[in-house]
Amino acid sequence: MPVTQFELPDKYQYQNGLGSYHETEAVEGALPVAANNPQKAPYGLYNEKLSGTAFTAPRCENQQSWLYRVLPASAHSPFEPRETDSFNTNPGDHGRDRWHQIPNQLRWDPFDLDETVDWVHGLKLVAGAGDPTMKCGLGIFIYAAGKDMDAHQAFYSADGDFLIVPQHGALDVQTELGKLLVRPNEICIIPRGIRYRITLPEGPVRGFILELYQGHFHLPELGPIGSNGLANARDFQAPIAAFDEDTENEYTLLAKFGGHLFAAKQKHTPFDVVAWHGNYYPYKYDLGRFNTIGSISYDHPDPSIFTVLTAQSNHPGTAVADFVIFPPRWLVAEDTFRPPWYHRNTMSEFMGLIQGQYDAKTGGGFQPAGASLHNVMSAHGPDASTHEKASNAELKPMKVGEGSMAFMFESCLMVGVTEWGLKKCAKVQADYNAESWESLKPHFRRPTPAKLVNGTSNGVPGSIGDQGQVPHWTS
Repeated sequence: MPVTQFELPDKYQYQNGLGSYHETEAVEGALPVAANNPQKAPYGLYNEKLSGTAFTAPRCENQQSWLYRVLPASAHSPFEPRETDSFNTNPGDHGRDRWHQIPNQLRWDPFDLDETVDWVHGLKLVAGAGDPTMKCGLGIFIYAAGKDMDAHQAFYSADGDFLIVPQHGALDVQTELGKLLVRPNEICIIPRGIRYRITLPEGPVRGFILELYQGHFHLPELGPIGSNGLANARDFQAPIAAFDEDTENEYTLLAKFGGHLFAAKQKHTPFDVVAWHGNYYPYKYDLGRFNTIGSISYDHPDPSIFTVLTAQSNHPGTAVADFVIFPPRWLVAEDTFRPPWYHRNTMSEFMGLIQGQYDAKTGGGFQPAGASLHNVMSAHGPDASTHEKASNAELKPMKVGEGSMAFMFESCLMVGVTEWGLKKCAKVQADYNAESWESLKPHFRRPTPAKLVNGTSNGVPGSIGDQGQVPHWTS
């Protein structure tokens, strides 16, 4: 079956479909019929609209949900700034630090687990581009935590949508709109502004996050592939309504706003939505359900064929962010170098490994919980040992990546690295280039006899090739 066999079984129910218009109620009759904003909502609930796009966005792009809750989200004290020593996730013009824009290929050893902090304080900004205050760009985070968030706490980001990629440990995510259990080999998207609390049912957790400062994620267009393939809409899961009822205890609401942390107090639980309907909601996806498509004749397709979700820029076909995976798959291409080819790309590529071994990096330096960054036009490709093996392998049908899952955050933006990502984390591999590519050897052999054309030299330093091929030549 094309699903992941998880050791930790799911305990929640879901609604299926990405981009679908869902409706759900935890108490029968709590959802108004037809009207969004009745004078009196059922059972004394409050009407509240949650908009993920401008009111006037085109209908095909408009994202919104109507919530019916015990008390509105606005019922809290003023926000006050919180600590910056352990939470500062904006190194741009409004932060203390700055982006390090460098052309070097970078690779990180596995990031450490941290059992001393909860989800909020386990967020570390590694790289990114743009500025959340301008709703432009993206941020790439590592998270590592060992503690549940406090039972009377909730968190949200006003800066963008969180695409969460667990690598170690499960996340029990209680959101305003319902509950999600998210395990390694699943992803979870929590849209901008939605409040949530994370607990850790299996202990310490670690993983990766792409925060999208502009727009939202969608399924990529399939073009000539047709109507099905890659990630299918039916396999995405959204929560059903589930609520708490507590108007006695004090709760702390934490907000990530402009990369900084703020806190407000309120005398009611944030998780009191009894019913909701709309198309703006958190959701998750099992990467094991991805329908991989590739060549069945020759040549290696572009890695865009492995795109799960995309967020397009204003230029169609050019993404602010693509989420791409490299799952187990069959390779059958004839007379073809099967791993990804050497290339330079106008896009930036941040890769991470969830489990197993990535088939283009078999030298051992790219490990689960580790990552790499190949920035705009930074040359990269298979390491020397992988190239040697693939160049001489018997080209029979073979399955690669068994038990493995690698992913890529790809962006048209030039991605900068934070001070934490470059130095403080102490995980950057100084020998990445030497290990991967400096040991590559030239295999070029001139044919005998060799006819040299188009000004090609005869191999003698300072010599001139065939002058007859250059009409404007003057001696």
